[in-house]
Amino acid sequence: MNLVEIETTRDLHPVDVIEQVAHNNDWAFERTGDDEIAISVSGTWSDYHVSFSWMEDYEALHLACAFDIKVPDTRVLEVMRLLSLINEQLLFGHFDLWEQEGAIMFRQSLLLAGGAEPTSQQVEVLLTSALEACECYFQSFQFVVWSGMNGREALDSVLFETVGTA
Repeated sequence: MNLVEIETTRDLHPVDVIEQVAHNNDWAFERTGDDEIAISVSGTWSDYHVSFSWMEDYEALHLACAFDIKVPDTRVLEVMRLLSLINEQLLFGHFDLWEQEGAIMFRQSLLLAGGAEPTSQQVEVLLTSALEACECYFQSFQFVVWSGMNGREALDSVLFETVGTA
């Protein structure tokens, strides 16, 4: 099977679209290079550090969302179990543990093959879905890291449904 390579040109750099969306939403951001932008977002449980990177070779816009939990060596195995339990529930994206830093992050990509341009709605959905996943599971990571719970108990404790308000 032969694949034909087609040269495409883009009207607008994908990271420019993200910068425009961040500016329009008054999000704090820093353009760290032509192909990368970092955005800071305050959530309910943590401040989230979101990085968008344009990966030209793959024609993909990559999102990485990290939050402030440092996983000690003694809890790495249980955090990995929790990651597995969480990731099997996610339709888009996944959580990773960067063992060298002990950092947990959520990652996903938007493929823009063939010169497709990202829309502001796609960028907002990409960011919103990442933040929703982080907000949903943040406490389960805290329970495993700080309370010594196992992954299943921690996940069950954050996924119960509540009725009413207090």
